[in-house]
Amino acid sequence: MNHTPEILAPAGDAQSFLAALSAGADAVYCGLKHFSARMQAENFSIQELARLTTLAHDMGRKVYVAMNTLVKPGEEGKAGRLADRLARVVHPDALIIQDLGSAVVARQAGYKGELHLSTLANVSSPSALSVMPQLGISRVVLPRELNVDEMRLMAAACPEGVELETFVHGALCHNISGRCWWSSFLGGKSGLRGRCVQPCRRVFNRKGHPGRYFSCQDLSLDVLAKALLTIPQVKAWKIEGRKKGPHYVFYTTTAYRMLRDAPDDPSAKKAALSYIEQALGRPSTHYSFLPQKARNPVDAMSQTGSGLLVGRVNLREGRKYFVNPRQPLLAGDLLRLGYEDELGHQVARVTRSVPKGGRFDFSIAPGAGRPRAGMSVFLIDRREPELMRRIELLEAQLNKIPELDSVESKYAPVMPKPYKPARGERCESVHIWRQPPKGPAKGAAGVWVSATKTQHLPLGRASSTWWWLPPVIWPNEEKDFADILEVILKRGGKRFVLNAPWQTGLLRKRREMELWAGPFCNVSNPLALSTLKDMGFDGAIISPELSGEEVMSLPKRSPLPLGVVTYGLWPLGISRTLSQDIKSCEPLTSPKGEVCFSTRYGQNFWIYPNWELDLTEKEDSLCKAGFMQMIHMREPLPKGMERKERGCVFNWDIGVL
Repeated sequence: MNHTPEILAPAGDAQSFLAALSAGADAVYCGLKHFSARMQAENFSIQELARLTTLAHDMGRKVYVAMNTLVKPGEEGKAGRLADRLARVVHPDALIIQDLGSAVVARQAGYKGELHLSTLANVSSPSALSVMPQLGISRVVLPRELNVDEMRLMAAACPEGVELETFVHGALCHNISGRCWWSSFLGGKSGLRGRCVQPCRRVFNRKGHPGRYFSCQDLSLDVLAKALLTIPQVKAWKIEGRKKGPHYVFYTTTAYRMLRDAPDDPSAKKAALSYIEQALGRPSTHYSFLPQKARNPVDAMSQTGSGLLVGRVNLREGRKYFVNPRQPLLAGDLLRLGYEDELGHQVARVTRSVPKGGRFDFSIAPGAGRPRAGMSVFLIDRREPELMRRIELLEAQLNKIPELDSVESKYAPVMPKPYKPARGERCESVHIWRQPPKGPAKGAAGVWVSATKTQHLPLGRASSTWWWLPPVIWPNEEKDFADILEVILKRGGKRFVLNAPWQTGLLRKRREMELWAGPFCNVSNPLALSTLKDMGFDGAIISPELSGEEVMSLPKRSPLPLGVVTYGLWPLGISRTLSQDIKSCEPLTSPKGEVCFSTRYGQNFWIYPNWELDLTEKEDSLCKAGFMQMIHMREPLPKGMERKERGCVFNWDIGVL
């Protein structure tokens, strides 16, 4: 235990930033008004963040700025100008990115700091780390789903100059980060763009039994974080919570700093656990951190809202709503009435101090639904005098730092040379199967590579088959996939679709082969495509999230030939966990009547809607626009599952925000 990892704290506004510094955070991560994967947070302007970063640097702390969203076609210049202004005004220690195009524009714009690869990029297996040096990535944020043994495997595979960061506390998504399209599929609000509306938190109905079957508890490693001190490649303990207030930031940061600095001190452990308990998060879990004691993070019959229950809504004459709190309330505290999917749900600010058992009257915001008597009231943020005093002391120092002049950027992206199809090269339809049909294949065919059900793989047609790797490969299954890829290559296989760019690390010896990036790579702009070309890819199937206009614009700007998914079941998300109450392939219905089901492939659960993406009527136009592959996902519906006819075109007409 001779290394000291950073305590990396979140900040969604200035007070949370100062709370992190006051609590002793070694580094703070935050986002701007654009290209941040937490767009619901308040976030920062360039000028505001410049002064806060100066204060942090004066205190010997670091600042990381998240530019970790998918970049749409036409946004390259906007992203580059933001990176340029960050480099010249804010001077952050690192940029956190998801999109490979963001790395290109940052370097083109003159940013010379570190590049950290977000957990949204889903670097989930050891061989993937070998690719990082050529991409200029110095740190990788690990998936939350890894257990400590898998983290050790990742650490052992770290090449020189690459380090790891792992989450120790905060909200858990049901689906793997970067592998969720649920919010986007239902209406253009993409998690990859920081706009997720959390449909997984809703109450679903299963055979007449309502429950929150996809809503997770929070991650809290608390005292188990000590095990990370034995992994020197893990350079940062990350706390999730850019949408949280200063109270949460201060309490969690203080707790993990104590657990890091005094891992064997019983009194420090006790104090740290007390801080975590008072942080006003959701009920927590160790999740899968200890492989021998893995815990399912979903308790379908329990509520998973954050905050401390302080009372129930009461109603008096004249439709006046109030609460008699079980503990004192302070002026400035935030209360949440009910849960986000309940009628009458809202957030209220406490305007005066209220003693335990006193009464606080709610002012119902115009347009807000009326709460109901008996609705739970939660304390979700506090304004303790001591914490506010600490923040005010730092604000006094901050006010001495002069505001910097606004800096304009003239950055214009250097775009790659577009690909030109060879004469006679034609668009083709490719059908992707879990288990290909028997008999001769009609047209081009692809099959998902399985490391466990190898008997279903069409090895006799290895040379003509498109071999699709799954979007997520975990450390404990990597060798199995490498071995089956070797068998496929020996049988003459040469056409591979990788669904994470870093899966090139699985191909032990590069041979003559045709290598495409799959749609799960979430590729959406020409600069990301240029990076894929540099990595050795021969083509790419673009992200399905884009609007029709954006899709049509890409072939004429892409340095690679492109494909697009035009038909089939597209997953709402991919998860490594599933509620024990859910059986494979059984229907679950949301409050809005949407039906989904889950099915297991390997170690992952794929969650599908019961309706298909269908862009087949647009295939002629897509071919004329320059697309070379029309991908049909031949995913079967479970027996007895009703197919919903709704003519889904994903975000073709509305796009993503």
